[in-house]
Amino acid sequence: MNQRYGWQAFVPATAFPGGADNPRFCQPRPRPLRPTAGVTLIELLVGVVLLSMLSLGLLFALNIGITTYQKAQSKLMDNRRVAGAQRIIEQELAGLVPVVTTCGATPEGGGTKEQFFQGEPEVMRFVSNFSLQGAWCGQPQILEIFIIPGSNGGVRLVVNEIPYLGPQSAGRLCAGQRKYLPVSAAPTSFVLADKLAFCRFSFLDQPEDQSLPLAWYPRFVGPTWPRAVRIEMAPMVPDPSRLQPASILAPIHVYRHPEIQYGDF
Repeated sequence: MNQRYGWQAFVPATAFPGGADNPRFCQPRPRPLRPTAGVTLIELLVGVVLLSMLSLGLLFALNIGITTYQKAQSKLMDNRRVAGAQRIIEQELAGLVPVVTTCGATPEGGGTKEQFFQGEPEVMRFVSNFSLQGAWCGQPQILEIFIIPGSNGGVRLVVNEIPYLGPQSAGRLCAGQRKYLPVSAAPTSFVLADKLAFCRFSFLDQPEDQSLPLAWYPRFVGPTWPRAVRIEMAPMVPDPSRLQPASILAPIHVYRHPEIQYGDF
């Protein structure tokens, strides 16, 4: 039988007929040992390089994903801001309060009674039940919606809110018949739309000749209130991938005449 000593295998000569003279008998041959399991330096370097390339690819993919998310989030916030501003303007006009005040009054009295509504190509001033802070549940506010130059060119649409404390508080802003004090931006002014190429107001009113149809005027001089207000605006740099400021058409559901006395019967 075979016996192993170290790394050589020996077969005794007596196992063959004729002993060592038998041609089948051969001298013991060395048998190589099995290689020991392990990793060479080249294999280790290749593994490190592959792991580094995989980590670098994951880093690039993560960076692209974060950048895409930030761009999408920025576009979403811009779209929400534009849609929210348009909704605010529509609700402010929908909440118009038909206030009749005395314009040009002095401590001794005098003045003329007329509706409180300033409608010019770049300025609107009226009383509304809707406000930015209290929405429909807050105190009525005197709203000053006007256009000012933008910081980076173009124009911007802003609004001021002044608490309405009665017809006298509105009359302080009225300097005379169809004359109002100038408006100015303040740190509390809220920007409704920015980076506009242009922005202008127009008002739908009935001409003096009642037989003529309603028409749009850049300045409102009617005896009551306009039938609708149109705000035309356009962005400085059109971007089809974002929601752009668009023109607003808001009807005014007020038909009260300032010279008619209304009462509950």
